[in-house]
Order: sequence, then C-alpha cells, then structure tokens
Amino acid sequence: MRMSVPRAVALSTLVLTALATSACAGRGGNKADTPYVARDVNTLYAAAKERLDRGLYKEAAALFDEVERQHPYSIWARRAQVMGAFSYYLAQDYTQAIQSSQRFLSVHPGNRDAPYAYYLIALSYYEQISDVTRDQKITQQAMDALGELSRRYPNTRYAADARLKMDLVRDHLAGKEMEIGRFYERRGQWLAASMRFRTVIDQYQTTTHTPEALMRLVETYLALGVREEAKKSAAVLGANYPGTDWYKRAYDLIGEYPVLPPQPPKAPVGALKPVGEKPVKS
Repeated sequence: MRMSVPRAVALSTLVLTALATSACAGRGGNKADTPYVARDVNTLYAAAKERLDRGLYKEAAALFDEVERQHPYSIWARRAQVMGAFSYYLAQDYTQAIQSSQRFLSVHPGNRDAPYAYYLIALSYYEQISDVTRDQKITQQAMDALGELSRRYPNTRYAADARLKMDLVRDHLAGKEMEIGRFYERRGQWLAASMRFRTVIDQYQTTTHTPEALMRLVETYLALGVREEAKKSAAVLGANYPGTDWYKRAYDLIGEYPVLPPQPPKAPVGALKPVGEKPVKS
C-alpha cells in the first residue's frame, strides 16, 4: 500500500527528530536518557557511521550504542560495540572507551575484534599518562594493559605497537623514580634516595635514566660512607657508559673522597708508657 505524501513527510520528520535526540544525548546526556525509538539496524548503523565520518564522535558513539540496545542479537551489534568504543576514544572520553571495550570482551572474548578491544583499552590508559611530577597510577595501568595485549596476541600488529609503547612507559616510570630520588637527595635523605636510584637500575635498566641513576648512586653511597659500593656503581657506569658526562662526574666524585691510610690509635693523655721504654726527661 502506498503511503500518502503528508504521512511520509511526518514519518521522515519523526525519524530525523529521533536521530537528533540520540545525538544530543551523546553530546552531553546520559546514555540511559536516550529515548527508545525503534529503528532498523541498517538505518541506525549507517547514521552512526555517517556521524563518525564527519568527526561527530560523541553522536556516533550514542548511535552505535543504540544499535546494540535495539538489536542485541544482530551481527551488527558486536561490530557496533567496538565502533562505539572507538568513537568514545576519538572523543577523548577514555573512561567510557575502556568500559565499552571491557563490556565487549566480557560478552565476546573470542571474537576476532578482541585484540583491537584490548588495544583500545591500552591506548585509553596510555593517552592519559601525565608528567612525572604527578601520580603515576594511570601510567602503571597503561603498562599492565599493554603487557596483557602483548601476551595474549603477540603476533598482531597491535602487539607490535604495544611493545614500542611499553618502552616509552618504562622510561616514564623510571623518570618518576628519579624525580623522587632527586627530591630525597636534595633533603639529605641519602638512604631513601639510594633506594629509588637502585630501583631504576634493577627494574628499568634499559631506559635512558640508567646512567644518571648510577651516578646518583655514587653520590649517595659516598654520602653514606660506603665507598666500596660507590666504586662498584662507578665501575658499572664506566663499563657501560664510558663517554658520558655522568661517568666523568662519578669519576671526579670518587677522586674527591680519598681513602686515608689506616692510622694507629692515639694513646690518651697521661697513659702509661709501654714496659721497657725509658721515660723522657723533662
């Protein structure tokens, strides 16, 4: 049966209004507030993809979520979950991107898009890494997520990128340890400082902070009076980074703390002379 023109116009207006309402909800409202207007899966998915292509990431995410909500058993629902998480990531709504990816993995752990979902989680943490003067909880979460992706899917292109990012994250975590160690050193808290520098050597020895950490260990060990440990750190520094300014500074420091030959104990004033020794005439 053919639809009358006025009725067709009215229906088109209703659909466009519903899509706009969904988009507005994606921009600033709660997903639970998005009104349910039944639409076929092709219309919804096409509208979401069109918003994504235009850079309207929040609107796209809301519409992808609608695909999942209205057609949960459709093959498009699985794809929409991943695309929704991707849209949230592009919108820099990292918390929602992580939650959407985790929800997808909980329902479809063996899906072919699972590696990408893990990758989105790792990227969402990675993009939130702050400078070393701040708390590094997010940095550690990024490290954990990147490591999990590499372990689960080592041969994927996502894992290859994850391994590169893990090197940068390790360098960042080492930088935080150095920042704290230098703070303790400035305050004269030599033992606390040396423990931080030792952590860099033990856990982040492949990072760019290792030469300085070794030199700082020389400083703190000398301040603590454990010269042999200072010499060991300087030797490691010289063997691995012989041409650096850090080694020159460590070498100079060792020279500034000469080892005096052992001195015989001085007899206290008024002590008796050894037997057989003649008294000195006054």
